[in-house]
Amino acid sequence: MSAPSISFEQALERAALWCGAWEAGELSDEVLADRVGELIASRDGARGFFVVSLPSENPLMDRLPEPLLMALRQGGAAVVDLTARNLAMSTAMVLAHGRAGAEEQRQGSERVARRCSDLLRQLDSGLVKSRLETLLAATAGEGDDVSFLQRWGYDDQQKSAIASAVLAVAD
Repeated sequence: MSAPSISFEQALERAALWCGAWEAGELSDEVLADRVGELIASRDGARGFFVVSLPSENPLMDRLPEPLLMALRQGGAAVVDLTARNLAMSTAMVLAHGRAGAEEQRQGSERVARRCSDLLRQLDSGLVKSRLETLLAATAGEGDDVSFLQRWGYDDQQKSAIASAVLAVAD
């Protein structure tokens, strides 16, 4: 029997609650990992977790406790995909916020991009390599992710920054 699916909004609420409880020392690494593992079993759950955890001031995604990292690895291609997309979007937004003079938002986007890059280095290398190759090809106007980049209206400078961020994951 599979776990019941939760909505994106429910995932946001649960992720915020659990990340806060972990930061306050009220939730162990293992219990947090179990709960996040349940969230990332669905696309909306995984999206909710990343929307809360990646930009947060909470140090969770900087420390990445081993049990949580194991849960994220078990999320497989879906976690790799969302992390790669978040890397692309946050990298592009660093430039957009910089152009707008929105320094606080630019710093937040830099935090998300750094966390995504760090996480990608720790996930399944084969899945990450394949996913990032697809994203890199799209920055040159080829492949499956072209529509993803077009949907967000990224310009050539943003696509170049995304390509650099993708290549930096391998370094």
